[in-house]
Amino acid sequence: MGVIRRTGMFILQVNPILCDGFGHCAELAPELVHLDEWGYPIISKEPVPMADLGSYESARYAERGCPRQALHVAKVNSPAPVSNVPLNLPRPARAVSRERRPL
Repeated sequence: MGVIRRTGMFILQVNPILCDGFGHCAELAPELVHLDEWGYPIISKEPVPMADLGSYESARYAERGCPRQALHVAKVNSPAPVSNVPLNLPRPARAVSRERRPL
């Protein structure tokens, strides 16, 4: 008899176009889904470990229980690396500059 090791992480994703705000996902996965004031799901973007079997099973139940099939459980091998590189880097100068001349 073997042991199943659950490695990696998962996230629960919602397609906002398909979602009609029935709220079944919040009932089936209350630790992962919160509803806004109109009944639409608010889902965290933070990955959840696959080893958390309770959260994974409730996410799968929510995925299967969605009447509009707007939910998807996506497996993630590792969280996205955080870099300290600033995003607003200056663009390099062009080698050839072209000036516009009036016609």
